[in-house]
Amino acid sequence: MADTAKGSTAEASGATPGFIHLRVHSAYSLLEGALPLKKILYKATGDSQPAIAITDTNNLFVALEFSQKAMDDGLQPIIGCQVSIDMEDGLETEKRGGQQALIKLPSIVLLAATDAGYERLVDLVSRAYLGGESNQAIHINASWLEEAGTGGLIALTGALTGPVDAAIKEGHAAQGEARLLALKRLFGDRLYVELQRHGTYDKRHEQKIVGLAYAHDLPLVATNEAFFPTRDDYDAHDALMAVAHNAIVSDDSRFRLTPDHYLKSRAEMAKLFADLPEALENTIEIAKRCSFVLKTRKPILPRFTGATDDAEEAERAEASELRRQAVEGLDMRLATLGMSPGYEEKDYRERLDFELSVIERMRFPGYFLIVADFIKWAKQQDIPVGPGRGSGAGSLVAYALTITDVDPLRFSLLFERFLNPERVSMPDFDIDFCQDRREEVIRYVQAKYGREQVAQIITFGSLQARAALRDVGRVLEMPYGQVDKICKLVPNNPANPTPLSKAIEEEPKLQEEAAKEPVVARLLDIAQKIEGLYRHASTHAAGIVIGDRPLSKLVPMYRDPRSDMPVTQFNMKWVEQAGLVKFDFLGLKTLTVLKVAVDFVAKLGVKVDLAAIPLDDQKTYEMLSRGETVGVFQVESAGMRKALIGMKPDCIEDIIALVALYRPGPMENIPTYNARKHGDEELESIHPMIDHLLKETQGVIVYQEQVMQIAQVLSGYSLGEADLLRRAMGKKIKAEMDQQRERFVVGAVKNGVSKPQADNIFELLAKFANYGFNKSHAAAYAIVSYQTAYMKAHYPVEFLAASMTLDMSNTEKVNDFRQDAKRLGIEVIAPSVQTSFRHFQTGDNRIYYALAALKGVGESAVDHIVEVRGDKPFAGIEDFCLRIDPRQVNRRVLESLIFAGAFDCFGTDRAQLSAGLDRILGYAQRAQENKLSGQSDIFGSTLTSGPEKISLPPYSPWLASERLLKEFQVLGFYLTAHPLDSYNNLLQKMRVQTFAEFSQAIKQGAFNARLAGTVISKQERKTRTGNKMGIIVFSDSSGQFEAVLFSEMLNQYRDVLESGKSFVLTATGEERPEGIGLRIQTIQSLEEKSLQMQKALRVYIRDSGPLKMVAGHLNARGDGLVSFIVIKEDGKREVEVALSEKYRITPEIAAALRAAPGVVDVELV
Repeated sequence: MADTAKGSTAEASGATPGFIHLRVHSAYSLLEGALPLKKILYKATGDSQPAIAITDTNNLFVALEFSQKAMDDGLQPIIGCQVSIDMEDGLETEKRGGQQALIKLPSIVLLAATDAGYERLVDLVSRAYLGGESNQAIHINASWLEEAGTGGLIALTGALTGPVDAAIKEGHAAQGEARLLALKRLFGDRLYVELQRHGTYDKRHEQKIVGLAYAHDLPLVATNEAFFPTRDDYDAHDALMAVAHNAIVSDDSRFRLTPDHYLKSRAEMAKLFADLPEALENTIEIAKRCSFVLKTRKPILPRFTGATDDAEEAERAEASELRRQAVEGLDMRLATLGMSPGYEEKDYRERLDFELSVIERMRFPGYFLIVADFIKWAKQQDIPVGPGRGSGAGSLVAYALTITDVDPLRFSLLFERFLNPERVSMPDFDIDFCQDRREEVIRYVQAKYGREQVAQIITFGSLQARAALRDVGRVLEMPYGQVDKICKLVPNNPANPTPLSKAIEEEPKLQEEAAKEPVVARLLDIAQKIEGLYRHASTHAAGIVIGDRPLSKLVPMYRDPRSDMPVTQFNMKWVEQAGLVKFDFLGLKTLTVLKVAVDFVAKLGVKVDLAAIPLDDQKTYEMLSRGETVGVFQVESAGMRKALIGMKPDCIEDIIALVALYRPGPMENIPTYNARKHGDEELESIHPMIDHLLKETQGVIVYQEQVMQIAQVLSGYSLGEADLLRRAMGKKIKAEMDQQRERFVVGAVKNGVSKPQADNIFELLAKFANYGFNKSHAAAYAIVSYQTAYMKAHYPVEFLAASMTLDMSNTEKVNDFRQDAKRLGIEVIAPSVQTSFRHFQTGDNRIYYALAALKGVGESAVDHIVEVRGDKPFAGIEDFCLRIDPRQVNRRVLESLIFAGAFDCFGTDRAQLSAGLDRILGYAQRAQENKLSGQSDIFGSTLTSGPEKISLPPYSPWLASERLLKEFQVLGFYLTAHPLDSYNNLLQKMRVQTFAEFSQAIKQGAFNARLAGTVISKQERKTRTGNKMGIIVFSDSSGQFEAVLFSEMLNQYRDVLESGKSFVLTATGEERPEGIGLRIQTIQSLEEKSLQMQKALRVYIRDSGPLKMVAGHLNARGDGLVSFIVIKEDGKREVEVALSEKYRITPEIAAALRAAPGVVDVELV
């Protein structure tokens, strides 16, 4: 990786360069540098600079990328780092809380002159992150330089921010000189006294520094600490600094740079330091001394079969061990699972031998052994592992080693798609693990290979357009609403962000705002300049690297404050270029769902082995064909459900094809696939020689593997060559395509295909190669999809409970599962402190609601409740209070439990418990205090009387709507009842459909709907014409649905469309890929509609005793007649009493009367 050049570029350059930059901050100086690498190289080459150094602050993030790209541009890269340093002389410490704490540290610049210097630099920077205290600023200690030596490193004193200048500026001249001498002892003739001239620099201070340098015979060097491209970029960079320091631009007290901190030309620097030519000349001398160039490495892996100095012997041992494990593994697979139809054992043995020979020739046995080892360990620990992911499922060796669970012969998967003998590249297994236990596998790998040899990979978050606008708007002190308005004019697509320049070009309103208000113009200008810069470093979600030695010997290391695991400073692309091999440990929630569901089923005494379930289960395919796929992996979207209904799959190959086809482009072929499958359309032959390759996919080219096989059969390609063809077609590089076309056509003609036909087939393949999907990945994920479908078809209670548990924090998903349970006739038992646990549970063919799924009830509180409950149910609210710790089950938790109905089991009204919450909490707190003081009987508990009762205050009962709204607040949906229930009679009279009913009707051609719904949420957006539209989410008894309300009606109903209010609406609907789109035509409050249509109320009571109390519920005057009817025991009427006053009559009032003591029934007429 490291290499010493025969002569540096700076030395080889014919003309004297005059000056070379030795202190440049790239964009990897996070929220500090505003110089992307591309811009640095562009400016350097444009100025004919022969060499340049990048010295980012406390990191080497860009070192390898810079080295490679600079060499490509003919520049000599000088790798360095500006490192914060504790000189350990007490000058930068102060006492805090009785301890010495470091305050702002000075920094020096270290440049790697040689291989040894680079290794020392990597070690120092890594140690700064991994060896220091996590609560301290990143820095090195001066003593580390003493311990490790400084050979191969050139040091610059750091100018004004360095330890020497800082001490002298603070009035500690003697200490500053002592520091200079300390650095001289450490670096000898490799120490340079750094001078900078930014803005109106302090000439008197510079004279002191120059004097010190001369006094101690130290050379001077001129630098220009560059942070941004040109002087014109100063304002943007100053705003960036304000963002970094969480300050505002107008704050005069904050840290600022000068407009001179830009990347100056050689001529500008020569002019600036014309009076100190030696300081300029020394930049060239340093560049000549820095002969180190950072190079890429071949892949490095730990030796799986043990350490040995003989590389060839180690490789032979690994190859032998891989062959042994693969042969034994295949024997086991064939003995337990058998062979695929149409294949013999000889086919498996030959394929295994072929793959092993390729793996051995490419020197990858160690890689396969490492992956197989941690997967086998995970399976032994009962940690779910996915059947495969990506092209790795095409390897029989992987199947034999249990890396994958997909038989590649069964599904005609190609090894060459995974590991091409014609193109040397690392194999890449992406492994799915149960998301809850993925970390255990990583810890195992750390333990096996050593913590210092295993790390995660860094990734960088950049400022996208909207984030840049918000950050800049804040530091410019613009009103939030104004910035938000500008942001919303920029398209928001994080996966494929729109550059701000393009958004301005395409959005006239942005141009108008900028023209109208100078502050908006400034906002847009600055945001464009900082857009794309790196804002923060974090950790790659899945990538892990494993080395054969401590990783800090190979790459610089970093510590993510949010993780206890070290992280490489090179990102995913460059860490692999550095020779480290990436392993992807992915967490797949579906695997956890399946594991939980299988465990639930095991409680019934049934053991389900997902790897052995039949792939031709009729019940599963019938369910899929009906589109009943809520919770089924990969196929639960509305578009997928529609595709399944049309396809009516009856074999696993159909599911594989659907996984591959359901993407933009290929999905256009789904109707063709379905029509041919059902005999409604004839299969078209592309050519008789290849028809058999397309039979499985109804004559449609779906997979990349089919493109490869067609090239093999038609034109005589090897599968390795065919993979190169596939790649060339994907890249669409003309020269490569022309070359491949000639090879393909010539080969086809030799096999009896006419040239025009061969050309046509090549064009067809080129089109589909671009859209074609990796069949190995599709097959592996189709198997996971089928497993979830199988579990849902056969064990719906257990599957839905598992699905709800794994999506507890997503109330919309939980509600989807709850609605699906309702459709299947599965009862979901409301949350209760008596029967609920942390997660959703199953029993008696029911699902018991999870307490941890309630908003405001944390997992620790739930665990505490479950623990103190044990096997003994709570006797009542008092017993509950006596047993819990109110510090864990606090006011918020109690309130959420009341609102959710989790105390309904005690028979006390929720409104009464809510009114008495202070008394309940006080009771629990006194009980806790008494427990702690040893007074166990303070509440008068005796064997006969039990604990003292809580005296609850008088209260007003909640209306049904109020009760349900509070339930909604903590559950996220309506569970025990629905606000529309009160209006059932009215809705029947009006012939209102549920949304689920309309969803079915629209498939039969229906267009207009009459629906009712309770408002869940409302948001407003602008249409393309600039008008406002409302997007309203409603709920009815069948679930939630979304409807659009355009500007005129939105203005009319905006104020009444409140959460919890119920409406009846007419709408037009249309089927879309993402679901049914509804546009509201008319809308009316259900309460108003009820008042219009229901004019009388009859209340049936047993006797006249409660008549006065019941009448008390009628408190609003209106147009409705009310009569009371006393009925006898035999059901006959005795007397009817009509009230003279008229009252407001609503279903809610009827419900309240129905719940009143003494009332038999209530009738709205």
